[in-house]
Amino acid sequence: MIQQLFDLTGKVALITGGTHGIGLAIGKVLGQAGAKICVNDLSEEKLQNCRAEYAAAGIDVFTVVFDVTSEAGVDRGISIIEKEVGKIDILVNNAGIIKRIPILDMPLADFKQVLDVDLVAPLIVSKRVAPGMIEKRAGKIINMCSMMSVYGRNTVSAYAAAKGGLKLLTASMTCEWAKFNIQINGIGPGYIATSQTAAIREGNHPFNDLVMSRTPAGRWGEPEDVGNAALFLASKASDFVNGHILFVDGGILANFGYVKGENEI
Repeated sequence: MIQQLFDLTGKVALITGGTHGIGLAIGKVLGQAGAKICVNDLSEEKLQNCRAEYAAAGIDVFTVVFDVTSEAGVDRGISIIEKEVGKIDILVNNAGIIKRIPILDMPLADFKQVLDVDLVAPLIVSKRVAPGMIEKRAGKIINMCSMMSVYGRNTVSAYAAAKGGLKLLTASMTCEWAKFNIQINGIGPGYIATSQTAAIREGNHPFNDLVMSRTPAGRWGEPEDVGNAALFLASKASDFVNGHILFVDGGILANFGYVKGENEI
């Protein structure tokens, strides 16, 4: 049956940094599909708040503090998950940061920090969970890429470099691990309505006007739009989908210079 394709009952899913925004939405969708949700963060306070969010949605969540950029920390944290919940079937490399600084003004330390969190960390976490998936001959890895995986933008050089690298890391993981029945794919969110974007979506903010005029769908995405894409990539429905970046962007990457109202019928 079709419903069984998207049934994640009994699957253990780790969403790194899944305490808020898109990561939280992904966790809720996967949890509603039956997965056992695990979330990490550096902040116990954020984990406590997210536990309340999941509880309000009727979803149990297992939380653990660890740093995704630390091999020792990742090993410790995932060992706890394996002991308390089970081996990871679904990994969503969601933790990430962005620093909006022009290239000439960006300290090298800041550039490296973005690369560590957005590119190196997905490698560290994936290397830790992949052997278990190889042993089971089954697994799903979802890397949170970006529209910046394929084009640049002012002030986000480190983020774009990291996400472009993550796109090709996704392809390389596929080349090495697909033969073990592991599906490795990415999601490239467009402009999503989260608490982080609230300030630029209100009133007549020029960036809101830019997003609305350049997005053929004519709206900001909702976190659940990304969560639904993650459900597809985490489910049996995607068992022959590998090395793909699924852009959830309302068509913005398909468009050049769209102006709302232009040539409308």
